[in-house]
Amino acid sequence: MTITGIDSTGQSAGGNVLPPDPAADAEDLDAELRALESEVAVAPISVIPAVDAEVGGDAAGQREPAPRLRWWRSLTWRDVLAIVTFIAVAVFVTAPLWLNLDHELRDDPQDQAFFEWMLAHGARVLTDGVYPFFSDRMNYPDGVNMMANTSVLAVSLPMTPVTAIFGPHVAFNAFLTLALAVTGISWYFVLSRQFVSSRLAAWVGALFATFAPSMISHSGGHPNIVSQFLVPLIIWRTLALRTPGRTVRNGLLLAGLLVWQAFINLEILFMTAVGLGIFCVVMAVTRRRSQPGEIATFVRGLGVAAGVTLAALAYPLYVQFFGPQSYHGLPEFVRYFGADLGSFTAYAQRSIAGNSVTAGRLAQNAAEENAFFGWGLVILFFGLVAWMRRSVTIVTLAGVALFFGAMSLGPRIRLNGIDTGVPGLWSLLHSVPILNSAVPTRWALAIAPIVAIMLALGCQRASDLMKAQPAARGPVRVAMITAVAMALVPLTPTPLRTTPMDPVPAFVTSGAWKQYVDENHTLVALPLPDSSYPDPLRWSAYTGHDMRIVSAYALLPSRNPLDPTDRSAQFAPPWRPTSGLMASIKQGNPIPEITETRREMTLADLRYWKAGVVVLTPQVRDIEMLRAMTQLLGFQPTWTGGAWVWNVRNLVDAEKVDQ
Repeated sequence: MTITGIDSTGQSAGGNVLPPDPAADAEDLDAELRALESEVAVAPISVIPAVDAEVGGDAAGQREPAPRLRWWRSLTWRDVLAIVTFIAVAVFVTAPLWLNLDHELRDDPQDQAFFEWMLAHGARVLTDGVYPFFSDRMNYPDGVNMMANTSVLAVSLPMTPVTAIFGPHVAFNAFLTLALAVTGISWYFVLSRQFVSSRLAAWVGALFATFAPSMISHSGGHPNIVSQFLVPLIIWRTLALRTPGRTVRNGLLLAGLLVWQAFINLEILFMTAVGLGIFCVVMAVTRRRSQPGEIATFVRGLGVAAGVTLAALAYPLYVQFFGPQSYHGLPEFVRYFGADLGSFTAYAQRSIAGNSVTAGRLAQNAAEENAFFGWGLVILFFGLVAWMRRSVTIVTLAGVALFFGAMSLGPRIRLNGIDTGVPGLWSLLHSVPILNSAVPTRWALAIAPIVAIMLALGCQRASDLMKAQPAARGPVRVAMITAVAMALVPLTPTPLRTTPMDPVPAFVTSGAWKQYVDENHTLVALPLPDSSYPDPLRWSAYTGHDMRIVSAYALLPSRNPLDPTDRSAQFAPPWRPTSGLMASIKQGNPIPEITETRREMTLADLRYWKAGVVVLTPQVRDIEMLRAMTQLLGFQPTWTGGAWVWNVRNLVDAEKVDQ
């Protein structure tokens, strides 16, 4: 069975649809299809039939392949229109960021600040030659393990010119917009050149794969997750491992894609590998008799890809799991983030048919609406499975999608916000090493590409049916257009929601901070940065990481004094007296009595951080924090560049004099 729905016997899964001429030369056919610019009915293109033709045709391999057209020469007006569509929708979704450059994402501003900081890190790697896998530019002196935090080096390095010229804030906007546009274009070309011949079918599949509700949800703060332009290429090159005579070449091509994806997002790579693994095993079993040499060729190519990939990633992965500031597993509460069973038929708040009240009840937050497919698409999904049930490919894809759906439910199944008490499949896996670093609800992310492929194959079959049976053309066209429209139109995305961001203070933009911060001193912001106050990360990014800051919003190992063996992650550095006090005041608690003991603990913290300056910008509860820090330090701050500033270098450096 092939990915196009043509089974191993050469019969079409479409019942009365006529099969392609088995005597036709596959490579000549591919050349004709690449040059095709008309509506003539053709057989779907697929790497799998091409491989079958090579294995079962000229066994000696004596026939020279037809010359392949360059991709830009094979472009038709339909391809250009599809490309423009993906760019236009990506710009439409991200337009609020471009129209208001002083705004930030409303739903997930902390992750936007985090990725702006990461883009600045990538630029610094190229411009200053710093070590790429670890940084002490935030959370000094402990630093941050960049491999254990999505450093997006595969994006931040090539985007260095944009970051250096326009700044990390604009670079983030470009990153997010390009992530969506290029993902759509990649899906379209892989689907149209390898899996289906209908450009419309490829466009429908690619449109959903790129702008599915889960993708739009993550575009609100996770550009690394929506950067899935390598996923279709990985799928294509994995299936191409079965091509005989090209073992090394195909293995190296796949390895390059895997390494590239590893430096964008390992979570997406892992889910892609799991889905492909299941699919390939099932296909190998069903094709073992009709294509007896296929498995050996595939395994050899996979061995090359695995060997090269592991060799290239051995050191970065060692740093990630065993290097400084590495952690073992996500916080336990995150490992229980499962998709609500009721969300699969609901509509996300960023779909035109959705609303924030329903979505808010069924998802952990606006950036994790991973399973919102709506009733229309769920019905179409099972309808496509029933219609093409003779295709092992379709049945296998559906099985993988259901498996991912079960994984996404988490350890305990919830239905419409209520805990049913029924354990989920994830209850057996959430403590397994490696898997304990995955967020269960995100397994639903992997369903969207599967549904996209099934949509493309379904539209292709409808197209083939209309060409084979002209009398049925009208009813089939109406039925397919109606079904697809009812499923996808309610999922049409709305633009990102933004809100004015607190500007980088003049104390930073003017360079006034350089009087206090150098290679031996840091900046301490009040309150210390975390998920609720990520602004100092943006300050550091603005300076190109010349400014080194204390604390962080990042995944860092827990240091539980009650359990020294606990190395699970947390989203902030371990508690210290000063950070805990300021966080308490910011949350609305009264200022406690400032005793000599508290002053000594604050001084110890400042010396631990090698603080050069303490900075407080206008914000909620700023007066209370100002009073508390003034009492702790024993002197008044100065108002400089839109911020209250305490020069603490003398206090910190006094320790060196005493020693």
